[in-house]
Amino acid sequence: MRRRPATPTELDEIEGRIDAWAARQAAQEAAVASVERAEPPLRRWYIRLVGEEKSVFSVWFTLRQRSLHFETYFVPAPEENSSRLYEYCLRQNLKLRGARFAIGAEDAVFLLGEIAVADVADDELDRILGTVYEATERHFRPAMRIGFASRFRG
Repeated sequence: MRRRPATPTELDEIEGRIDAWAARQAAQEAAVASVERAEPPLRRWYIRLVGEEKSVFSVWFTLRQRSLHFETYFVPAPEENSSRLYEYCLRQNLKLRGARFAIGAEDAVFLLGEIAVADVADDELDRILGTVYEATERHFRPAMRIGFASRFRG
């Protein structure tokens, strides 16, 4: 069943909800280094995270009429073993909840997903941020060792 697009008033309310959630994340979560907003009319947030395996990365949230899209740049296009790296990421997709690895611009790997605008709530935003953080921390080093193997030798 297709959901109807959110009205401008509903989008304004959801935008306020995301703003409040993001501000709380920046104030309370040690892993959240900063939160920035795109200039209107874009409804886009950049949440910068500090990790251990991947020292810094951003999760981009984009509010659209029907969905909230999220993504992070995971690793650049592999220098070697590209099919092994892409296979590794595809196999990890089976274990992820609500997110997936994808090949994007210039063959880089992204972690992305989306939820319906009706589902935007603090708990779901927490789950998204946690999923992206955990997947990046768990899979960044193995992915780099596959796609950039010669840099890790010796």
